[in-house]
Amino acid sequence: MKKILLTLVSIGVGIAVASAADAKENWENHCAKCHGSDGAGKTKMGQKLKVKDYTDPKVQEKLKDEEMIKITKEGVKEGDKTLMKGFADELSDAEIKALVEYIRKFKK
Repeated sequence: MKKILLTLVSIGVGIAVASAADAKENWENHCAKCHGSDGAGKTKMGQKLKVKDYTDPKVQEKLKDEEMIKITKEGVKEGDKTLMKGFADELSDAEIKALVEYIRKFKK
C-alpha cells in the first residue's frame, strides 16, 4: 500500500513540475515578445501596445483569473484592430489556466 501511495505522490509531483515547465515554455513562446520574460511589459512591442505590468501588485489585484483566461482565449481588440490574438486554438484550457498561475508569480 505504501508503495502505491508513494508512486501516486511521485506521479502528482511530476505532473505539477511538468505543468510549471509547460507554462514557462508557453509564456516564452506566446507571451514574452510583448509582455517580457519577467511580465513587466518593457519590450518594444509591449510599450507600443501599452501592455499591463504583471509585476505590479495593483495590476494583479485588478485582474481576475476569469478575465485573464478570457483574454488569453479570445485575445484583445480595439475596434477593428487586434492588439493581442487569442490562443484558444493553440492552448488547452489547462495550459491557459497554468499560464494564469504563472502570471500570478510575477507579482512583486
